[in-house]
Amino acid sequence: MKDLRVGALFRLALLIGGTLGLVLLQLVVMRVTPKYRGVLPLHFHRLTCWCLGVRRRVRGLPPPAGTGALIVANHVSWLDIGVLGAERELAFVAKSEVGEWPVVGFLANLQHTVYIDRQRRGATAGVAAAMGARIAAGEEVVLFAEGTTGDGTRILPFRSSLLGAAHQAMGDVETDVTVYPLTITYTGWQGLPGGRVERAALAWYGDTELWPHLKLVLECGAIDVELVWGEPIVMGRTMSRKAATRRAEDAVRAARNEAVTGRPAV
Repeated sequence: MKDLRVGALFRLALLIGGTLGLVLLQLVVMRVTPKYRGVLPLHFHRLTCWCLGVRRRVRGLPPPAGTGALIVANHVSWLDIGVLGAERELAFVAKSEVGEWPVVGFLANLQHTVYIDRQRRGATAGVAAAMGARIAAGEEVVLFAEGTTGDGTRILPFRSSLLGAAHQAMGDVETDVTVYPLTITYTGWQGLPGGRVERAALAWYGDTELWPHLKLVLECGAIDVELVWGEPIVMGRTMSRKAATRRAEDAVRAARNEAVTGRPAV
């Protein structure tokens, strides 16, 4: 246990040092060549996964690069940001409070996060306009459609409001938006398959504080996570936002069941 603590401290120190260096570089990039602002966050998230012992396995086909897409995913933990961000250059949609958090908010701003103020009426329209503009410009925007983090053992109902608003924000009702379902499942830790207890422990939800949870993750030594891309869903002229949301939720639930049981969903 003593060696594990020493190893965890070393990896934390490496993560902090690497983060400081990348932050300084990112500030320069955003001022000098802002079109490349997504490159360094990609390396930051890969560094985070390496330091925390997160091992990613990916199934399915992601969106073609540069085409613009709305990625709809389930949400389990703050770890999700690093896991997804280590795969591709992405923009995330987050609640406005995140932008005010110490350190975390600063890092989120550097990644050009889209914020939504849940306390302000009409906020959805502004967020949707930002999402629509990003997608139209060829960016990939991640929406955690449950609206909150779950307990790691089940999928919460998906919300359809932002999917529809993002489509409306494209400015042309004849324009289709391609939605890509993405399932996040933490399948094991310390090199062993994880059950309900382990998945719940890795989840960050309710009143769980960040530092104790980060300490737990550091001391795990290794965390296995599976990402599953579902079949793309074309939302627009022939499919409503509610129908697209249902299909995305069904795809995520099916992939979660397969990841947990090892058997295709029926």
